[in-house]
Amino acid sequence: MKITVVGDCLLDVDLTGVAERLSPDAPVPVIDVTGAVDRAGGAGLVATMLARDRVDVTLVTALADDDAGRRLRDALTGVRVVAGRLDGPTPVKTRVRAEGHAIARLDEGCGEPAQLSVGAAQLEAIAGAEVVIAADYGRGMLAAIDIRRAVMDRADLVPVVWDPHPQGAVPVPGVALATPNRIEAAALAGMPVGGVAEAMDAAALLRERWCADAVGVTLGRHGAVLAAAGALPAVLPAERVAAADPCGAGDRLAASAAVALGLGLDVHEAMQRGVARASAYLREGGVASLHRPPDPTPLSSRHTDAITVARATRAAGGTVVATGGCFDLLHAGHVRTLQAARELGDCLIVCLNSDDSVRRLKGPERPIITEHDRADLLLALECVDAVLVFDEDTPTDAVRRLEPDLWVKGGDYRTEELAESVALAEVGGRAVTVPYHPARSTSALAAALAAVS
Repeated sequence: MKITVVGDCLLDVDLTGVAERLSPDAPVPVIDVTGAVDRAGGAGLVATMLARDRVDVTLVTALADDDAGRRLRDALTGVRVVAGRLDGPTPVKTRVRAEGHAIARLDEGCGEPAQLSVGAAQLEAIAGAEVVIAADYGRGMLAAIDIRRAVMDRADLVPVVWDPHPQGAVPVPGVALATPNRIEAAALAGMPVGGVAEAMDAAALLRERWCADAVGVTLGRHGAVLAAAGALPAVLPAERVAAADPCGAGDRLAASAAVALGLGLDVHEAMQRGVARASAYLREGGVASLHRPPDPTPLSSRHTDAITVARATRAAGGTVVATGGCFDLLHAGHVRTLQAARELGDCLIVCLNSDDSVRRLKGPERPIITEHDRADLLLALECVDAVLVFDEDTPTDAVRRLEPDLWVKGGDYRTEELAESVALAEVGGRAVTVPYHPARSTSALAAALAAVS
């Protein structure tokens, strides 16, 4: 998946230190600085998050030729940067923290929008994107006519997620999802947004005004609300997380929702995944977690760790949950079954039929999607911890290797109907079922796609 992030960049500087005394000049703490870290901010933060997720990401922006601009470019590790010229200083936000608490923030050059240039390379990067994220920080990139035209043209073909700013540009028509927070939604809609009901009203108003497919208003610890075309308003609760600094949570949500849309999930599931990933980001320490080395393993290789995940969960006293299937053309029924399965224990491992196994079971025309892409799609779901690909006709050997405590099936099965029952008995596991969602099947979906192709 090729994602292009378009928007304004800033340099974020984190100063950390220890506060053990007050200044003799005034009743303010004295910070003994112990560390300073440069970090890409604005659209650069979104791109950095995606790069850490092992996503193929390109950043379309404008950078100044000054010391802060060079430091900003150095901070964009793993990101392909296509930048025009920014006339004026690089915006810098310096956050001062002591013992995990924010003390102050110092802003430099973050006022009025600056003049910037747009070239052919930037427009080509947008035209070649499979997903576009418009990260507007009110500095002028997304107000540029050529940039807006390129994003609007792409919105007719691929998902576009727009993260707006009160001083920024109006989203172009046709975006798949816009993600203002409560304060931004209130300013943009011109109405107070306190609780869920007001957020729903603002989301519906902005969706109509912007001609967007969906608008999700984020509400911090209260999650988000979603107004989508042809659907009732939805409330998406968030995990309760004690977070001292919410910086970057909205960027994490937008990035995760965009990936989900690119993988073919619907906007409700994409927003739900974004809320969950934002909560996880805060639970792991927020922006401080970005200073730790990223997972060097791409999604498509992580299925080899399934045995390790099972053993680690078991060693910690947790419950290992597993399920199996072909998962060719992942659909809503699959996702809901997997979410229900994950709630039964402390990890969920999916045993996935290999391409050869699917061909033997379903015929020479299947699978529609290769095993590596199917594994990536499953691993992109928040509820799936690992994938184990097996080549046999049944997951019997996979069950013996994983030794799950619970083996989950979707639907009305009896134990004697399961080929893996003997293996489950050998390892002391138990088969359980979760609700089956009728009228959703891969075969029906494949037939519908064939009819319109």
